[in-house]
Amino acid sequence: MSQEKKNIEFIDVKEPSRGGKRSGVREFLDGTLLTRESVVRQLPFILFLTFLLVVYIGNRYHAERLVRQIDRLEREVKELRAEAISVASEYNRLNKPSEVFRLINEKGLGLKESMEPPVKLNSTERKK
Repeated sequence: MSQEKKNIEFIDVKEPSRGGKRSGVREFLDGTLLTRESVVRQLPFILFLTFLLVVYIGNRYHAERLVRQIDRLEREVKELRAEAISVASEYNRLNKPSEVFRLINEKGLGLKESMEPPVKLNSTERKK
């Protein structure tokens, strides 16, 4: 079986245009473009795309608001961490025995430092 090669010519058939871009703009402005059957059939899809666009815009605004809130909270955490460190160091400084003794003398409370070690009391009776 021999294969025969045939030269097939394709002819592009163009539909005659109806005025070019000017008629398209005119149809859009007077509303006849929107009443065509092809546009009416695509209307549910166009509405779906519009809904997705609104959701996308809302999601974007929500994400930007969250980013701003996260930045604000991170700055607040840094400030509070620095404040906690300074308060802890002040607390440790005030709890030194020498500082406590100085504050007692400064306030004139009349308390004295004990020179005897504490004594452990043993009870011979057990509680029942």
